Amino acid sequence: MSGLLLRGGLVFDGSGAEPVTADVLLADGRIAAVGRIESADAPAMDCAGLAVAPGFIDGHSHSDLQVLENRPEKSLQGVTTEVVGNCGFSAYPAPPDRRALHEFANGILHGGDAWGWASARDYLAEAGARSRSGVASLVGHGTLRIAVPGYDLDVMCGLLDDALSEGACGFSTGLMYAPGESAATEELESLCRVVARRGRIYTTHMRDYGFRLEEAVDEQIELARQTGCRLQISHFQAVGEANWGRQGPALDRIERAREQGIDVAFDCYPYVAGSTVLTQLLPQRALEGGIPGLLARLGDPAERPALARETVAGMAHRWTDLFISAVATERNRSAVGRDLQAIADERGVAPIDAVFDLLVEERGAVNMLEFNQSEANLRETLTHPLANVISDGFYVNGRPHPRLHGTFPQLLGAVVREKRWMTLAEAVHKITGRPADRFGLRDRGRIEPGLAADLVVFDPERVGSPATYDHPEQAPLGIRRVLRAGQDLLPAA
Repeated sequence: MSGLLLRGGLVFDGSGAEPVTADVLLADGRIAAVGRIESADAPAMDCAGLAVAPGFIDGHSHSDLQVLENRPEKSLQGVTTEVVGNCGFSAYPAPPDRRALHEFANGILHGGDAWGWASARDYLAEAGARSRSGVASLVGHGTLRIAVPGYDLDVMCGLLDDALSEGACGFSTGLMYAPGESAATEELESLCRVVARRGRIYTTHMRDYGFRLEEAVDEQIELARQTGCRLQISHFQAVGEANWGRQGPALDRIERAREQGIDVAFDCYPYVAGSTVLTQLLPQRALEGGIPGLLARLGDPAERPALARETVAGMAHRWTDLFISAVATERNRSAVGRDLQAIADERGVAPIDAVFDLLVEERGAVNMLEFNQSEANLRETLTHPLANVISDGFYVNGRPHPRLHGTFPQLLGAVVREKRWMTLAEAVHKITGRPADRFGLRDRGRIEPGLAADLVVFDPERVGSPATYDHPEQAPLGIRRVLRAGQDLLPAA
């Protein structure tokens, strides 16, 4: 299709401005005109009563491998561009022996044993050839460390600079995951100076979101202050009821830094629960030496009790807040969807021993869903002017978080229409123009003549997500049409 006329819709331009009723003409993959268009040599879609918005941008996704497969879960929601490579996990630069990379990343990237690209150029070329949606990619710090023997800083800085010159949109850290968690501030400063020199963005899964939330925010702001890089704090929140009161002071730090001229912002998802790997409960020293090292420690009668005490002392959650979402084998398939206290009761052991036993039985390949936040804190982050909204979604061998299937309709439906926490124009801005600006996607995120024809048509009275924690794999409602460069990502309604 070379052209299309979207007639009479309520047009949200992505800037946060209130919508106007207008026609939008598309031609040759671009927005040709916006306004009252009397006639056009193009097929027309009647959009009366519907919203027309820029294509949604998922600024924090872990679909690095699935975008190459054109999986439908995001495009069904209206997503036309995904930013991958988050939390220190990227599909490049891969070392010649990829086993360590797969061991590090497969719990999040959900790959097998045959993936990995030597460079950003190679990955982005394949994404451009195979993916129907847009792909922007960050260089993952954990992947970078795995690629460089001895963590030689000069080599890492060179590889990062190469990747940014080849089209990577920024750099990400995962400072709660090995091997990134052991990186000293001096290493991060050197890498962030490369990011600043290239004018790209630095995104971070910080060292702590619980008892040391404020200190973790301080470290990242100081990194930005010292290096001049643009800072995006990933999935900002205060984890665990004991820490909910820390969110306000942490936000104050971000706001003060912004007032001082530091380019810092954050993102968040519209759910009180998050999802990650079960090993995140453990002190990171438990993962030294990878999964073989972990299994050896858990099998050592001298080491295991000490690790148990450390893990329990550092927990911000109740055991009933933590649910198993995926396992590697059929042996423990019945654990999926159940909380750790219930699993422990059934096994007749303490919850920490149930955690350790599951990790041993599944050789570390266990994912969990964790109820982290209060409703009040969630509202505070979602509505904050420095926030954009993300999915943080990833695929699992089991039951995914509902955000994988429902984030953006959940925002537009439950958060906007039902809870009235923000206007529809504000919500659209947080998933279009705002992330486009943060990640340097200059021809997307707005409805303006000359920009790429990435558009979503949806029914504001029906849009929503039926996906739940118990039944997450349900398609959204109310998304009528999704276009990327003028081409349909979905069949027309």
